[in-house]
Amino acid sequence: MKPVQFFEDDYLEQCKTFSTEAILNYLDNFRMMQQSTDKTRLISIKISESLLASFRAKSELHQVKYQTQIKKLMTDWVNNQNNHET
Repeated sequence: MKPVQFFEDDYLEQCKTFSTEAILNYLDNFRMMQQSTDKTRLISIKISESLLASFRAKSELHQVKYQTQIKKLMTDWVNNQNNHET
C-alpha cells in the first residue's frame, strides 16, 4: 500500500499561484529523482550481534537509517581509496 500525503490548506492555496512552467519544472525534477541509474542488490553479511546493535543504536542517535549509513560508509571508503591509489 502506498502512503498518502496530506497537505495543509494554505499550502494548497499557495500552489494555485505557481506558473505552469514552475509546475512542469517541479514534475520534471521529481521524475528525475525517482529514476535510479544503479541497480541495487540484496546481500547477506555476517556481523557480530553486538557490533550491529551498537551501529544501529548510534545510527538512531544521529537520526539516520543504519542501512543508509552502511551504504554511505562504503561509498566514502571506495571514493577515498580511489583518491589515494598510486
